[in-house]
Amino acid sequence: MSDRPPLFDHAVSYRFKPHEMPILPGSPANPDHPARRRAAYLAIGLFIGLVGGSQNGFLLANSGALQAEFALTPVESGWLTVAFYSTYSCMSMLLFRVRQQFGIQPFVRWAMAGLVAANFVQMIGPGYYPELAARAVAGIAASGLSALTIYYLMQGLPAAMRVAGLVISIGLSQIAFPLTRALSPTLLVDSDMSHVFQFQFALSLLGFGMVYLLRLPPGERKDTFEALDIPSIALFVIGVCALCTFLIQGRIQWWDTPWLGYALVIAILGLGGCFLIEANRKSPMLDLSWLSSRAVLSLAVIGATVRVLVAEQGFGASGMFSALGYSNDQLIGYFWVLTGATTAGMVLSVVRLDPRDLTRPVLFAILVICIAAFADTRTGVMTRPQDVYWTQAAIAFAAVFAMGPIMMEGMVRALVAGPRFVISFIAIFSLSQSIGGLAGSSLLSAFYTIRLKTHLIDAGSMLTLGNIQLAQALSNAARRIAPVQSDPALQQQAASASVSQSVGREAAVLAFNDVFFLVGTLAAITFAAVLVPWLINKIRGRNPLAKELASLEAMLARTRQ
Repeated sequence: MSDRPPLFDHAVSYRFKPHEMPILPGSPANPDHPARRRAAYLAIGLFIGLVGGSQNGFLLANSGALQAEFALTPVESGWLTVAFYSTYSCMSMLLFRVRQQFGIQPFVRWAMAGLVAANFVQMIGPGYYPELAARAVAGIAASGLSALTIYYLMQGLPAAMRVAGLVISIGLSQIAFPLTRALSPTLLVDSDMSHVFQFQFALSLLGFGMVYLLRLPPGERKDTFEALDIPSIALFVIGVCALCTFLIQGRIQWWDTPWLGYALVIAILGLGGCFLIEANRKSPMLDLSWLSSRAVLSLAVIGATVRVLVAEQGFGASGMFSALGYSNDQLIGYFWVLTGATTAGMVLSVVRLDPRDLTRPVLFAILVICIAAFADTRTGVMTRPQDVYWTQAAIAFAAVFAMGPIMMEGMVRALVAGPRFVISFIAIFSLSQSIGGLAGSSLLSAFYTIRLKTHLIDAGSMLTLGNIQLAQALSNAARRIAPVQSDPALQQQAASASVSQSVGREAAVLAFNDVFFLVGTLAAITFAAVLVPWLINKIRGRNPLAKELASLEAMLARTRQ
């Protein structure tokens, strides 16, 4: 480390000490800041993390109002989600190269300017297609803000806690989802999306001003782009976009839609072509031999699986309350509980982070999800949001509590293996999280639809004229309608519609209970799969990260000399 060329901050005529040098090219230096400046960096990091996560959070929280605002069909609304996830999922690899090639300051300016531009286009409301483009740009900007969040947090944290910036950044992105759901009803006055767009634009402007008032320290630059990067990145982007399209539109248009098969073929060919190029390069962006190693591959699978399990909350519980007729206004307290639980999970994950045993918190989180999911199978048509506060708060807590250690282990392995492996891990981790979340929602949605049809068929077979309970329900419904409708035929028609609606709600709740049972079962299987090798290592007194931790400590010791 001592043979590295000196690094200067020409704006303040400062030469960085050896221990203040950047960890990697493309990342900022880590000078010894005074306490007030460190606190400012920390505050900006927290703010930017929430702003980045809210870009998709507000879109998902107000999807119904957005459809009404632009008079969209569900398919057209789904393309807005595709536009965001397509760029967000695949930009990590490209933006890492951009930071190394052009430096950290141009990257900051481009990321924040892109966010402001995307939110401005949304605010002026020009129509569907500009909104589609704005969502794509917002995905790129949100991916860039994820890196900025980590860098600002690391500047604000003490040297011994800088690695916690990775955990906090993940937590902030997850906190943003329930937080935006809690805030949206206040902003969405008379279903007018303009207030939401104005709020997002104000947040982006505020973040833009913050990063200019307190810039990141400079970093080292390195020529990284090569000719083969162009086809490799192009194929990667095409593959990821096609995969996101398949997962999102499959839920909406159902999986037997013919053109979805072509989208899946394009995804396979695009990603396969990218991997083929990377496997035969001298200096690949994605080192497939390292990524396909047992340790890294299992880490990516566990991370994606946890995202699938956590979809129980975004699709399962929220979908059930929607089926029961609850509006966002009635779920404000519920989402504030989830926000608090997610925050608690983030804080406790940082406090309890132990590099010597990063599997233990993952096991605990999966077990919590398993227990909570099985507990939710007791829900019924009379279930209120307050009835699932504890179980859903437990899942929200576990979601962020597990992700920090998973990312921490991957980064340790990547840093020790070499700087070029960091981009491989970041790209795959980001992709596994995004695709894992989409795949989880798609899996649960398909399972729910199948189970709903089954329960409706079962209910329909019992709705016969000889069914005493049905006759009693129709009679009660007719009596309730009689004061406002005197025509007997219309009374009977309205009573039948009311009973059918009640049956539909009952079938929907039963189907969601099946979803909760499926998640609990998958969580139990995942827990067993992670527990067995962990127990074996404990019995043998072996730490799978021992060599990596020793090498990392040696690297850090050299920087202090």
